[in-house]
Amino acid sequence: MSWQRLSSLRVRLIAVFAAVALVTAVSASGIAYWLNRDAVLRRAQNASLNDFRGSLTRTVSQLPLHPTCQDLSSLAVQVASSGLAYDVVVVDPSQPDCTASSDPIAFTAKQVPPALVTAVNKPREIGPGNPYQYHLYWQRVNLSGPYVVGGTKVEPDGPTAYMFKSLQNERADLNTLGWSLAIATLLALVGSALLAQGASATVLRPVRRLGDAARRLGEGELDTRLDVEGNDELADLARTFNRTAESLSEQVAELSAREAQSRRFVADMSHELRTPLTAMTAVTDILEDEADSLDPMIEPAVRIVVSETRRLSDLVENLMEVTRFDAGTAKLVADEVDMADLIMSCIDGRAWYDAVELDAPRGILAVVDPRRLDVVFANLIGNALKHGGSPVKVKVRQDGETVVVSVSDGGPGIPEDVLPHVFDRFYKADKGRARSEGSGLGLSIAEANALIHGGAITAANNPEGGAVFTLTLPLTQPPAPGPEEAP
Repeated sequence: MSWQRLSSLRVRLIAVFAAVALVTAVSASGIAYWLNRDAVLRRAQNASLNDFRGSLTRTVSQLPLHPTCQDLSSLAVQVASSGLAYDVVVVDPSQPDCTASSDPIAFTAKQVPPALVTAVNKPREIGPGNPYQYHLYWQRVNLSGPYVVGGTKVEPDGPTAYMFKSLQNERADLNTLGWSLAIATLLALVGSALLAQGASATVLRPVRRLGDAARRLGEGELDTRLDVEGNDELADLARTFNRTAESLSEQVAELSAREAQSRRFVADMSHELRTPLTAMTAVTDILEDEADSLDPMIEPAVRIVVSETRRLSDLVENLMEVTRFDAGTAKLVADEVDMADLIMSCIDGRAWYDAVELDAPRGILAVVDPRRLDVVFANLIGNALKHGGSPVKVKVRQDGETVVVSVSDGGPGIPEDVLPHVFDRFYKADKGRARSEGSGLGLSIAEANALIHGGAITAANNPEGGAVFTLTLPLTQPPAPGPEEAP
């Protein structure tokens, strides 16, 4: 059994019920046993001692003044013949070698405990509350079994009589009582376990339903609700869950509506900006061609306008691409291409062939969207050249059913606090360069293009120095996602 099952609420509840029942049953059984034990033993020994005193009192008057050993033996036999099944031993200082016993083979004076002999032979002062000089004393001992031994001195100069009463029958009765209490304790333990099982089922069933509902709610099923019955604490908890789920559903719906409005605003704004930007770009292209013939005082301003217009145009295109991914309308136009040719085309088209070292064996064919991968490679290599520095190395290798493209540079690397955010939108490591050429969307768009291919991009620092970005793509085109799975 696993540790999780051992630590479950059901097991703990059964264990608590069982422990409480066990402690209660053992305590009750123990108290009952000791009370019955004391009562049984006290009743048996009191009956025997009282009978022994009465029989001895009746018989001792028949004893001669100077009894012989035979007289003492006769006294022991007569006293023991009362019918309560005890044996008697009589000793007399005048007959030290005499063994006067109702059963000389089984019982002798040597079996009497020394402490009892001392107590029996010790006289007490006669007074108003003590009319007798000698008293009857008893002691429980274990001879060949449990016995109660009682003794008393008949007269100051007379014999002393000891009674041996077996408690074996009482022990058997107590053993039977002990087994009965043990069985009752076991039945109580089993009953408590069954009761705990029933109680746990009653308590845990709504808890399990609540857990299932919370799990479905966490998986996005915001319409999950619980049927509420009763007015106990679990019912209150279910009502609280329903209220929380309702509030969460409303908040998510509100946030979704706001997000949709934001996406629509960005898309509309980008679309509206494209028309004036097209005209502006045409004008700036003409200005750039005529920049050398312009007044030297005007030329710097013209070049700034040209640069910022192109930057704004790139930003608008990136925003439109981001909105396509967010809206789930970005599609793959896949074709089987050689990865080496695709990367070489990207490098040649941007005149980077003198700044990039390419290690790409031919023959690694993948089903990809060439336009989207060109954007990915342009972003990765462009960032390496701009922020990393030479040498920039691009390496392509096949790993089973995937192709791995790594882009490394010789720069200082990426700070550890920046690494988790390199693919975040509009994130720039240097907050003081907010007006840098980049928009902060390039790596985010590159990651989205990798994801739509079923691949991934990771960023790390090379132990030998510099940063390394690794693109992993499947060689075959992933299956088209369903409407609910569209990125």
